[in-house]
Amino acid sequence: MKEWYEKIDSAASLEQIEEIRIAVFGKKGILAAEFAKMKQIPNEEKAAFAKELNEHKQKLNEALGMKKEELALKALEEAMKAEAIDVTLYSPKSASGALHPVMQTMDRIVEYFVSMNFSVQTGGMVEDDFHNFEALNLPKYHPARDMQDTFYFKDEMLLRTHTSPVQIRTMRSTTPPIRMIAPGAVFRRDYDLTHTPMFHQVEGLLVDKEGKVSFANLKFILEDFLKYMFGEVDVRFRPSFFPFTEPSAEVDISCVFCKGEGCRVCSHTGWLEVLGCGIVDPNVFEAVGYKNVSGYAFGLGVERFAMLIHRIGDLRSLFEGDMKLLEQFA
Repeated sequence: MKEWYEKIDSAASLEQIEEIRIAVFGKKGILAAEFAKMKQIPNEEKAAFAKELNEHKQKLNEALGMKKEELALKALEEAMKAEAIDVTLYSPKSASGALHPVMQTMDRIVEYFVSMNFSVQTGGMVEDDFHNFEALNLPKYHPARDMQDTFYFKDEMLLRTHTSPVQIRTMRSTTPPIRMIAPGAVFRRDYDLTHTPMFHQVEGLLVDKEGKVSFANLKFILEDFLKYMFGEVDVRFRPSFFPFTEPSAEVDISCVFCKGEGCRVCSHTGWLEVLGCGIVDPNVFEAVGYKNVSGYAFGLGVERFAMLIHRIGDLRSLFEGDMKLLEQFA
């Protein structure tokens, strides 16, 4: 057994430790072979033999554990040294920077709609219940409110859950026609691979005299926009439900990863959902005091577009400050 203690002591990597563990403790290992000899040993000697083997088993196990912990700590230290960034050192790279991929994507979206004569409107991130929900056909206790898990303050104030309040404020202060987009940060109580508590949206609104706006107008501009963002993709509209539009639709594009063939990313459907849209519900126009008008609205998540354009698998990585990821956009 002495040689195995020496092998453990001289092991230089976690892989070697694993090989030794299998060689000693495996089903066909050295200990299994030693215990198999019990059949050939006289009865009066078996107890002493088994005791000695069990002591070796315990000591070898302890030695393996200690060596594994030592090597794991060493590997961690080496990895931390390799990835360490000394922010006090001068680097010529500090002179060259880049926009964050989310901001790059946001700018590209805004550029398209500005070129189509949409104005850019912004608003506050703290909103009241009326502008964030009620004016958008979401009265109190409406079940659709559960779709947006909200950060509330006192006195019915809240962090906006979408940029739609900007549309409401614009309509209340402006007379039609209106062609606008509302880009900005929004907030919801959600955090996983595809959701974060803070993310970015671009919502669009077009309002004109009754009869001058149709779903065909909406379909045309969204198809053109999606091909501008993703190249030659197929686009489809699926009936859906949103409280503030009727009829409503969700818009899919053919999967940019598999070109519509079907893969893990698109759940083997060949399609990826990218935005929601619809014709503005009359109740929304009533809430802002509009009469004899028609319009359409749409909304999209900027991070969703950034992930698809740049092939980023985990939404959270966009906000963790990983230099290896962000340097790719310099």
